[in-house]
Amino acid sequence: MEAEGRPATAAEAAAMEKREKKDGVVKEVIRLERESVIPILKPKLVVKLADLIERGNDRNEFLKLCKRVEYTIRAWYLLQFEDLMQLYALFDPVNGEKSLEQQGMTSDEIERLELTFLTYLFQIMEKSNFKLLSDEEYEVAQSGQYLLNLPIKVDEYKVDKKLLTRYFKEHPHDNLPEFADKYIIFRRGIGIDRTSDYFFMEKVDVIISRAWRSLLRITRIDRLFSKKRRVISKKDSKKTDEINEEAEESDLYVERIRLEKMELSIKNLLRKMTIQEPTFERIIVVYRRASTESKPDRGIFVKHFKHIPMADMELVLPEKKNPSLTPMDWVQFLISAVLGLVTLIGSLEMPKADIWVVIAILSGLFGYCAKIYFTFQANMAAYQNLITKSMYDKQLDSGKGTLLHLCDDVIQQEVKEVIVSYYILMEQGKATVQDLDLRCEQLIKEEFGVECNFDVVDAVKKLEKLGIVSRDSIGRIVCVPLKRANEIIGTTTEELVMRAQQSPSGP
Repeated sequence: MEAEGRPATAAEAAAMEKREKKDGVVKEVIRLERESVIPILKPKLVVKLADLIERGNDRNEFLKLCKRVEYTIRAWYLLQFEDLMQLYALFDPVNGEKSLEQQGMTSDEIERLELTFLTYLFQIMEKSNFKLLSDEEYEVAQSGQYLLNLPIKVDEYKVDKKLLTRYFKEHPHDNLPEFADKYIIFRRGIGIDRTSDYFFMEKVDVIISRAWRSLLRITRIDRLFSKKRRVISKKDSKKTDEINEEAEESDLYVERIRLEKMELSIKNLLRKMTIQEPTFERIIVVYRRASTESKPDRGIFVKHFKHIPMADMELVLPEKKNPSLTPMDWVQFLISAVLGLVTLIGSLEMPKADIWVVIAILSGLFGYCAKIYFTFQANMAAYQNLITKSMYDKQLDSGKGTLLHLCDDVIQQEVKEVIVSYYILMEQGKATVQDLDLRCEQLIKEEFGVECNFDVVDAVKKLEKLGIVSRDSIGRIVCVPLKRANEIIGTTTEELVMRAQQSPSGP
């Protein structure tokens, strides 16, 4: 198999559409809200922008400004990050219980600290441009299959429901998924994962599933298993399209290629095919294990994953049940057995029962039951392999390591926003907030070849807090000259330390 996970460009998307039609696969397009994140490493961003400055003196002043901006923003968040880490030390699943015992706090005091920690965590997530997975996005993700072909569910008896219920009661959020009382999922970044293989068993399964659905439809048994689909998201998205075209343009469109949508033909069955699934480039799962009132477990798990296919998102769910045959598998098994036995009995009651007909019926019945069993075993083996890969390849970090990564991520994003917005004002002159937003997004697209939803409001707030921009009489934003900007920020502690280390008399 061949797999890759990376953002798809517009050219790739156009080529993908042609290939789907050529391969006989119906095209599916998923629309997702784009996050306000700059997907460029800060060193690369700084070096590129500095190279665009013609004068050498200005280039050096700009590099100095970038360092001072980072040092200053890091200092702004230092106390908040320290509070976050100290709070998590009390709820660390590994050592948190001992820390709580040493504090000697009451249950009410501990519960208040739990909510404070979650409040800080949500603030950090928002600053680092992670979005809380909505109910609509979860439904879109679960509407297809990719590599995981087993129904995976969370064992609700092993997951705590009190903590998140209390938090969302005090801090209401719109469009929460139905599992938000048990665990929450944050996501950031959209990529593409492609897998190429012959998928013989999967293709046979698709053919059998289609034949089975046709049989149910003809006999009208499918009405017993049909469920009403939620149409809220479609109506909402249509309404959004009609009212706000700008919001639609800022959305991200990704394509899904599934075997379930392939055209049935001998060529498609025998040749190698490539399936494609959008991925959540980063996912963070937060939950707590269930416990008894006599011995409460205060540990809060924070797990960080990368490159998770949307349709296989169950891989990152906490406290998963062991997969088993689905109710539909059992229904298929029982109905097939009943039909086979009825046909068999009918054949035996005939005046001249043909032994070969009886053997054919028994062989078909046995073969179909064996197919269900071996398909399940193959899916179980694939599931175990995917779980192993998700633990070793997909999981980036957990607990304190995830929080430290988030803290640094916040700083990097904030610094990049300030640098880009100041550079635009310096090179292109005063601008309104809307013009500055468009210019920053255009710069990133032209110089780095990526599209992003620039968070201009937050960038302007930080520029004003640094004191290096002002507004004219009609509200346009104006930046101070480079040298003056460095004077306003002043020499930082980090610069003094580096000078002391470089001094011959230093330590």
